[in-house]
Amino acid sequence: MQKGVAFQERELFQQRLTEAEIRALLRGRPAAEGFAWKSPTARALGVVAGQVPEEELIRLMQENPTLIRRPVLEVGERVLFGHDVRQWEEALTRVQGAG
Repeated sequence: MQKGVAFQERELFQQRLTEAEIRALLRGRPAAEGFAWKSPTARALGVVAGQVPEEELIRLMQENPTLIRRPVLEVGERVLFGHDVRQWEEALTRVQGAG
């Protein structure tokens, strides 16, 4: 529990996400929203935004967790990729208010 909010942590490098789990986290949004475009791995692979098919992005994310924008925060129906302080505070405030 942190700041009054219970959470479950998952080490993505030891317990990789499946393709189905990645799709579930995306909630119908484009894979590009959860892809770590600025990661050294993406640069090394030469992956360029807007030039990679959706299926390929998901495959790359599944094979290499460094290509998933982290951290991933799932709060109810909402999933946040990356650390955006404002969005995290808003999501956690909702959870605290509901609990």
